[in-house]
Amino acid sequence: MALKEDSVSYEELWGEVESHAAGLGQLGVARGERVGIWLEKRVETITAFFGASLAGAVFVPINPVLRPPQVHHILTDCAVRVLITSRERLRVLDLHGHECRSLEYVVLVDAQGDEEQGRADNPTVVPWGALKAAPLSRRHPRMIDLDMAAILYTSGSTGRPKGVVLSHRNLVVGGESVSQYLNNSSHDCILSALPLSFDAGLSQVTTAFCVGARLVLLNYLVASDLMRVCAREEVTGLTGVPPLWFQLSELDWSDDAGRSLRYFANTGGHMPLPLLQRLREIFPYAKPYLMYGLTEAFRSTYLDPAEVDRRPGSIGKAIPNAEVLVVNAQGDLCGPGEEGELVHRGALVSLGYWNDPVATAERFRSVPGRPAELPCEELAVWSGDIVRQDEEGFLYYVGRRDEMIKTSGYRVSATEIEEVIYATGCVEEAVALGLPHPKLGQGIAVVARPKDGGPLSKAAILAACRGNLPLYMLPALVVERTQLPRNPNGKIDRPALARELAGVFMPQQALPEGAVACTQP
Repeated sequence: MALKEDSVSYEELWGEVESHAAGLGQLGVARGERVGIWLEKRVETITAFFGASLAGAVFVPINPVLRPPQVHHILTDCAVRVLITSRERLRVLDLHGHECRSLEYVVLVDAQGDEEQGRADNPTVVPWGALKAAPLSRRHPRMIDLDMAAILYTSGSTGRPKGVVLSHRNLVVGGESVSQYLNNSSHDCILSALPLSFDAGLSQVTTAFCVGARLVLLNYLVASDLMRVCAREEVTGLTGVPPLWFQLSELDWSDDAGRSLRYFANTGGHMPLPLLQRLREIFPYAKPYLMYGLTEAFRSTYLDPAEVDRRPGSIGKAIPNAEVLVVNAQGDLCGPGEEGELVHRGALVSLGYWNDPVATAERFRSVPGRPAELPCEELAVWSGDIVRQDEEGFLYYVGRRDEMIKTSGYRVSATEIEEVIYATGCVEEAVALGLPHPKLGQGIAVVARPKDGGPLSKAAILAACRGNLPLYMLPALVVERTQLPRNPNGKIDRPALARELAGVFMPQQALPEGAVACTQP
């Protein structure tokens, strides 16, 4: 694990995990208590995850890019007892007068000598080395697969982050399922490029651990860092989100930096067809895996690479040990071609949202079509995503239920508009939004980042839309941006864009900079 010059074996890591679990026990951490980990990717981060699990605690990965107010919220929301972080992060966090009354200890992975030992700062500061020095214990809390293992906080783009509670079963079954369809083995070298607080990022760890693969932890500043590591470490598996793939597609891979790559996988959003084609040109020996998932169920579907050309735009079928249903507004299963909500059932369904029964009841509901003779309720995750299924059971993403645009009495998929715009080849990224309109209900606005630095060819965008879309789906506004806002997981922050442009179609409202109003032909 980690880079070759700073690597540890699984055997060595297990020793570290045992020491860490013993140290948490010495601090009095009890079964089910929360241990927050606010660190960049490093061996100590992984040790903290599994050490907390061995001690019977619940690990809470906190995205390293979060700001102190967001970290404070997480610490308070799930009542973290121990926080594992670094000296600089603790300085920035400034816990004096903090509201997290449950926080008793802060463990510093880079404490400098004994001067940090026993600092009673409320919370008490403990050096990493002192924690590891605790006597080993073979008596760990007895756990079962349905006990809590981790809490992953969603990005919070539409409000404060919610904590998704994962069981040990979720983590183990998820790792086994993903490593099965990716055909991972101990011969693989998996690059960890996504945040470990992101379900797909944590999945890189669990899939590697399930098969004994080598895992490379990377904290990169620019995409070219990632390319160099792929070459140096002979990476065989790489998973990313569309914004990362856009950056990687712009690099010069001519020195065979990606020759060792056996597969590349996409998650966290739809991959436009032009981008996929470009990546296949860059990595001609690698199989593309297009995946769909949500934090509440870890991973739901993947498209077999053999089907990529036959079924462009498909998100595939359910992953092993999961069932995916398409359900209409009446709660009935949809037929082929009928749009409905994607509902995920099985061993990967998480335990709900921490301390949020209202949101949990909204998203985690009974499995449709379950026999009435079975008195015990089985909960599924109702994703909020609209999909359709073809005659052979392959699924196609239509859009978020709360992102569907309602204009002129029609329901419009933002994804369908974006696909037409991507096909022009003149944009790097594009987002279609439905914004309040005095006559249409919602008017369609497109925000786009031009390819190769611009300028944006708004005429090409409008011509493509007019040639491929009905009148009611044509954008009424095109806005050029050099950068698009992102949430902490790297996804485009659609709600932030919607808030910024909310009044553009209202009377007397000036157009934003870089915008052009469109007229119907």
